[in-house]
Amino acid sequence: MFSLPQLAQFVAVAEELHFGRAAERLNMTQPPLSRQIQLLEKDLTVTLFDRSSRSVKLTPAGKAFLADARRLLQQSQRAALSVRKASAGESGVLRVGFTGGSAHSGLATVLAAARSTIPDVELELREMVTRTQLEALTDGSLDLGMARPPLTRPDLTSRTLIREPLVAALPASHPLAHLGQPVEINDLHGVEFLMYDPIEAHYFFELLSSVFHDASVAPVIVQHLSQIHSILALVHLGWGVAVVPESASKMHYDNVVYRPLTLTRPAQVELDLVWRINDENPVLSRLLPVLSTD
Repeated sequence: MFSLPQLAQFVAVAEELHFGRAAERLNMTQPPLSRQIQLLEKDLTVTLFDRSSRSVKLTPAGKAFLADARRLLQQSQRAALSVRKASAGESGVLRVGFTGGSAHSGLATVLAAARSTIPDVELELREMVTRTQLEALTDGSLDLGMARPPLTRPDLTSRTLIREPLVAALPASHPLAHLGQPVEINDLHGVEFLMYDPIEAHYFFELLSSVFHDASVAPVIVQHLSQIHSILALVHLGWGVAVVPESASKMHYDNVVYRPLTLTRPAQVELDLVWRINDENPVLSRLLPVLSTD
């Protein structure tokens, strides 16, 4: 079967229609070039050139083969470029996990960085709660996660991507929605409240439980939910008040009012970038340095 060098040699002769000029173009002497063309014709069992002492012409078979030869050479060049770019992290696939809440904060940061740094990257986005992301990172089905701390798995590493304050989310008809000032954490004592699930949304559950404990505040929990958008949907329906990250206020609901929340001690929501310590994806190695902490 013919080789890529033979195709390049055939194309050179076909374009020059002169063995001497083609050999010079290929930085080789004429006799080896003639032998390679003869071997190519033998492999294909056709005559590619009509040769005479005065001229070299393509046969009909040669003319037909020229288009295919050029296409194969172009494909081989594209394949070589593609594999070099993939090796350098300039292209490839990056599988990214994100929490529903991070879609309005950290995800935008990661997408913008990926598109500006690695335009040819193919992103596979998967919405998952933190616990599921960590499992997927460990088993290799994710390359990068956007998850809530803490990180307790020894095979994973992380760094903070986003820090943001908490805000109150209130039904538009709620008295606290019309104060014209920040909501005090003490204002939530005895208020019907939509709380995070202690298992599926462990980070937010522990954070708010600590905030309420420090302020000696006891809201009336009417429902436990795992996703921020689900909580806001119930606020919209008037089921109760919620506390969400500030970035969640980008989720527009006609019947939801967002207000700053004053706490007895500072408490910010963190979102971490998480990845496997031994991950060998070149795209990840290229992207991580441009993702700085907010």
